[in-house]
Amino acid sequence: MKDAYSLILTAIESGTYRPGDRLVESELAERFGVSRTPVREALQRLETQAMLVRDGRSLIVASLDHSQLAELYAVRAELEALAARLAARHASPEEARVLAHMVEEDHKSTGDPEALARANKRFHRQIHLASHNRYLVQQLDLVHRTMALMARTSLAAEGRSETALAEHARIVDAITAGDPDAADHALRQHISMAWETRLKLEAKEGA
Repeated sequence: MKDAYSLILTAIESGTYRPGDRLVESELAERFGVSRTPVREALQRLETQAMLVRDGRSLIVASLDHSQLAELYAVRAELEALAARLAARHASPEEARVLAHMVEEDHKSTGDPEALARANKRFHRQIHLASHNRYLVQQLDLVHRTMALMARTSLAAEGRSETALAEHARIVDAITAGDPDAADHALRQHISMAWETRLKLEAKEGA
């Protein structure tokens, strides 16, 4: 059974609790069927990790402003590119085939942005693991956990799902070919396009 921390974090990542939502200790304990003490400890841990922020005496799910998003994408691009570069060097043939299979399967979700967002997370996680560098995986886990604070996925933008999968295919091709430079470049391009898409969504919402 998952602990209180994992349960609350999963609820934030899945969008059950969104940025600005207030988290109440007693309600969480009842919802997840656990006592209040582990919930209280989990909330303190999430606050320390900046996933939650204080609003008076209450805790709410944090939100990311434009500067924080820009910083997050900058760090993500560097770490993800390094993971792709290392995967091109160290991924086994089996790991490369799994990545290729994921891209094929993900085409079935192009009409469902939320399902594709979950698939996208699994795909990137597989690249992280294929890097065979535990310290890099830990840092990328932190980055992706923070990404849960984004109100919605950039994959919801019109046409983005198809182009994102094409970018994924190029990343896999480079990893399969054992070409670190190409894998690095393809991953950076992918993150750049995701950030550009999010900027366009922000601009449209602010118009």
